[in-house]
Amino acid sequence: MSQLLTLSRAARLIGVRRGTLQGKIQSGELAAFEGMVSAEDLQRAFPQAHLVDDSGLERLERIKDAAYAQRMRERLMPSSETLAARLVAMSREREQVEARFEHYREVANEVRVRLRDASVSDSPRAAVERLLAWLDGALEPVAHKENARALRMREDFLRIMTAHVRIKPSGHEFFVDGNDNLLEAALRAGLALDYGCSAGSCGKCKARVVSGEVQKTRHSDYVLSAAEKGAGVILMCCNTAVLDLEIEAREAHGAADMPLQSIESRVKTVNAISENVRLLHLQTSRSNRLRFLAGQSVRLELADGAWANYPVASCPCDDRNLHFHVQRMPGDGFADRVFTDLAREDTVRIIGPTGAFVLDEESPRPLVFIAGESGFAPIKSLIEHAMALEVAETLHLFWVASPGGGHYLENLCRSWGDALDDFRYVSLQVDDCDSQVAVRDALRQALENYPCAGDSDFYVSGPGPFTLAAEQVVLEKGVPRAQLFIDAGSA
Repeated sequence: MSQLLTLSRAARLIGVRRGTLQGKIQSGELAAFEGMVSAEDLQRAFPQAHLVDDSGLERLERIKDAAYAQRMRERLMPSSETLAARLVAMSREREQVEARFEHYREVANEVRVRLRDASVSDSPRAAVERLLAWLDGALEPVAHKENARALRMREDFLRIMTAHVRIKPSGHEFFVDGNDNLLEAALRAGLALDYGCSAGSCGKCKARVVSGEVQKTRHSDYVLSAAEKGAGVILMCCNTAVLDLEIEAREAHGAADMPLQSIESRVKTVNAISENVRLLHLQTSRSNRLRFLAGQSVRLELADGAWANYPVASCPCDDRNLHFHVQRMPGDGFADRVFTDLAREDTVRIIGPTGAFVLDEESPRPLVFIAGESGFAPIKSLIEHAMALEVAETLHLFWVASPGGGHYLENLCRSWGDALDDFRYVSLQVDDCDSQVAVRDALRQALENYPCAGDSDFYVSGPGPFTLAAEQVVLEKGVPRAQLFIDAGSA
């Protein structure tokens, strides 16, 4: 029987999103068996899939660079290239043996059937001649199986390099690469697991191992009870997956699940990304990071009392490095400090998160984002989170801004479009984003030929007048209100 693959692993093997595979399954182009697909069916559905993958070499290099006692390891272990080549060769040899065994077993079964038919035939001689002629062809390797074999070989290599983890009861999945612990790998994949210190002291990241094997990666000050240890409870920040794993763990399912936090951070950089916008990069300590959902906002407070509310412009998958797009506004004392004298290592207190402008992670629909001016900040966070989660088959961004620097990260948006087949970016210019007439005209024209708008989820962020105009246009397109998410607080 053909080897079955989970959708997450199958998507990773051929370089597509889970949503793409789910679309193929729904259309009947790809067969699924209890949420899994076979290598042969996968290859037939994606005949042009590129099966040569060098990412394993890059992962090996990262593992070696980050490992403890690097020089000793380099003396005792082969180079990453040599090790990878040996693993590939071993996988290829094993796959060839298994493929021959499967093929000859199929031939033997068919011979049994044909001999049985020949025993009752009126012309045994003719039946035997037909059988021999069939055997001559059947014993040759079947060409169309070669790609599926290559896919299975790549799957074996991926199993050596990474471990696959499934979370109960949500069914969310992620991969553990290199020396990552379970918590780090899950956060990098965009999942909102419950955690606190990330250092083995608080016990908030408890999980129960349902199946598979883990290995401890660091000492923990938090002491699990004997009952917890007996039930298979571990700390995710202190353990990694040795084999494919299934765990029970607590996750945040919405903004209400996010605790209000007060965290001290320090300024890492302040960079000009346009004449009137600065990128403020704050970094928290390793043991006290900000838990938040993409699209949420926080309050930033300086030591002299200046404060302001800003949406986080970075992905929750990196909860220690937080980005904010600070726009210069008349009378804004906080922005003035950012533009003039805020320096590296200055202290900034973060209080939050707040807001419910977050991604509907359970929706399988295509995602459309509409940003007005610096309302792009929370939209950027949502897009990066959606990319990490791979929750949508397609992502479409419309950014409406005034000319002369309004699209202050346009190169980033264009790079997304160049790198991702399922991402589209449209830049729209209006003289005034507060002019509802101008915004409506621009969006109506841009969305005129957008297919099946009612089948997509729309996320809109920008100044109040902008969001009102965008809301009207989106609803005119037949989008149900339940599929429209609006953040009117970003100017």
